[in-house]
Parts: sequence; C-alpha cells; structure tokens
Amino acid sequence: MEQTKNNNWSGFLRGMQSFVGLIALCAILSLLSPRFLTASNILNVLRQTSLNAVMAIGMTFVILTGGIDLSVGSVLAFSSIVAAGLAHSGVNAITAIFAGLIIGTVLGFINGLAVTKGNVPPFIATLAMMTMARGATLVYSNGQPKTGLGEGFYFLGNARIGSIPFPVIVLLVVFIIAYYILSETATGRYIYATGSNENAAKLTGIKTDRVKLLVYSISGFTAALSGMMVTSMLNSAPPTAGTGAELDAIAAVVLGGTSLSGGQGGVVGTIVGALIIGVLNNGLNLLNVSSYYQQLIKGAVILMAVLIDRRRR
Repeated sequence: MEQTKNNNWSGFLRGMQSFVGLIALCAILSLLSPRFLTASNILNVLRQTSLNAVMAIGMTFVILTGGIDLSVGSVLAFSSIVAAGLAHSGVNAITAIFAGLIIGTVLGFINGLAVTKGNVPPFIATLAMMTMARGATLVYSNGQPKTGLGEGFYFLGNARIGSIPFPVIVLLVVFIIAYYILSETATGRYIYATGSNENAAKLTGIKTDRVKLLVYSISGFTAALSGMMVTSMLNSAPPTAGTGAELDAIAAVVLGGTSLSGGQGGVVGTIVGALIIGVLNNGLNLLNVSSYYQQLIKGAVILMAVLIDRRRR
C-alpha cells in the first residue's frame, strides 16, 4: 500500500512538471497567435484532444505494467469500421457502438493472451495485432470508407452539453473511473506492483497474468471508444482511421511522466501530456507551420520526454 502511494505521488509530481510545461506552451502560443486563447479555439482543442486522451488512458494502464500496446490505432480502425458497417446496414446505433466496443476489448484481450500465455514480448505481440487488425479493416471494408451512419451515431462525437462538447464529457468520465481504479482499488495496487517488480509481485500472491489480461483489455476498450467518437465526428469510418494514433497515445503517456519501465506514473499526467500534444498541434496549425515540420517538432518533443525519463531513473 505504501509503495503504491509513493508511485501515485511520484506520478502526481511528474504530472505537475508537465503541467508547468503546458502552461508555458500556452503562454508562448497566445503571444504568437491572438486566435489561440479564444473560447471557440480552446473548446476545439479540448474536443480534438479528447480522442487521443481517451486512448492514452488505456495505454497508461499497459505501460504501468511495463508493457506497450502498438495496436491501438488498428484496433480503433477495425472496431469503428465494423460498428459503422452495422449502422450502415440498419442496425440500431447503440447496438452498433456496443458491438464496436466489444470487438476492441476482445482484441485487447487477445493481446494479453499472447503476452501472458504465449510469452510473446508486448512489442511483438501488439505489433502483430496492429498488422492483423489493419488488414482485417481493409478486408472488411474493401478499402472503402463506411458512410451514411444515420442520426444515432451523431450524438457521441458532435453533441454538446451546454457549451461543452460531448467527447470532453466522455473523457472526464473515463478519467474519473481510471483514476479511481489506480488510486483506490486493490486492482490499481496490483497494476503498480506488477510494473515495479513482477517477480516480487508474484511472490506476494498477485496473479500478474490476470493483471496483464485486464490492462490490455482496457487498452483495447479505450481504443475502440476513441474510434466510436472519431467515426461519429466524421459521420464516416475510413479504413485508414487511427494510422499513427499509437504514437500520439504513447507520447501523451510519456510526456505526462509515466515511466516506460512501468510502476510509476498515472492518468493525471497522461491528460496533461495529451493536452500538450493537442495544444502543440493546434498552435502549429494556427501559425501555418507545414505538416512536415510539425512531425519533426513532435518527434523532438517525444524524444526529449523519453530522455528526461531515463535521466530520472
């Protein structure tokens, strides 16, 4: 219990460091572009960031155990294309969304089985799933986007509660649940213990294989949920959806202070990390920076975050 509190406190401090960086980034962009701090732009940043942040929360669970999930972008694509296909064929939108969420969770569970029962390194297991899920997406869709999803799909990604975009509400709910699990439950303690020292965790009676199955399933679920929101926003499910999304999710987790070695960090920092990426993307677009240079800048920021993490350890 004490170790878990120390890990949570360490994650909080790292998140605060990232928060200072976020404030500094916002201050710089507000000076460079008068449009940045407008209410409409801030809400747009939050709406766009929520897509990556939801997925990154699931990624946080995986990385806390010392693993990695490279398949989230492809899981997003496959779960959303199936849900869109069902909606297009006349299935009720809620049923279609529920089916997409189940598919994402099952694919995540398969990742967990490969890691735990097959003893496949997480990098390889999820890389294989990334390729298979993307291939399944192209096969199912025949390389064509699924459109005409009906009004039922519109709400998830485009509705507002007052002036707050509904995806931001979804993110808030996911964050509260994730924070509670990691901070207040035995499951959260088991996740931190597995990432800190798996062998020691086993000796204390923790079923680490079950923990890993859970975290990969959670990652698959949040990837699918993000996919449902993307599909709703676009009113379409392109087979290329989620390409490179795993990099943004991992970057958000790392920028938020969660250690790639596992055992330290939390979802508070992940939200801050996702906001840093969202603000950076938005600011560079407002400044009319070429997308080519944006990739260079984002890559440099990620590398810097990883180097800082290594120096801390």
